Amino acid sequence: MIATIINAAAVILGTVVGGLFKARITESLKTVVYTGIGVVSLILGISMALETTRVLYLALALTVGGVVGTALKIEDGILRIGVLLRERFARGDGHTEFAYGFLNASVLFCVGAMTIVGAFRAGAEGNYELILTKSVMDGFMAIMLASVLGVGVGFSAITILVYQGGLTMLAAFFAPVVSPLVITEITGSGGALVIMIGLNLLGLKKVKTADFLPALVIVLGFVLLDPVISGIMPVL
Repeated sequence: MIATIINAAAVILGTVVGGLFKARITESLKTVVYTGIGVVSLILGISMALETTRVLYLALALTVGGVVGTALKIEDGILRIGVLLRERFARGDGHTEFAYGFLNASVLFCVGAMTIVGAFRAGAEGNYELILTKSVMDGFMAIMLASVLGVGVGFSAITILVYQGGLTMLAAFFAPVVSPLVITEITGSGGALVIMIGLNLLGLKKVKTADFLPALVIVLGFVLLDPVISGIMPVL
């Protein structure tokens, strides 16, 4: 949980900084921050993806997962929920900006591969690297968001503590039955999704990353069937 607490604190700090320097954050500065975060995402994603020992599982999980996610329109569904919530908040009593900040930041910081894989690695193997890296990224993003949407962004730290912290504790509970192969393949598939985040931030290609989230479940299924599959054919 310590990494999640640091993550929440980074968002709060970023919100404070964003509020203090609201008038000084220019578009060029935002571009610099997005570029830096995008490059780090690519580096981190590639290093994670290279941990896979079952390239075939990774390829199948991403392909099938992407098809399933696209068919279910996962990312579009998340966006529609956000629109509905924003419309509801917009009919409130003058707290619209706060609601926008809280909602948008909560979605950005908690719906993604880095949250899921990072919480899994932190809980199952005590590896905090991904969550701590995410904390830096979230902190800078909080500065950008808070400069536009205000203090509501900082309250997304509550969402991080509940959601990301809950996933970490759940992973810790199941840690005794988690095999090294499960960790490497979840990490590999998660790394591919982190690469997609980097591509989006750098503006190189628009990827609906959320549509590929089923890959994390599918690759887990392949790992569970690994004794059978490896008995039938050699696994790359």
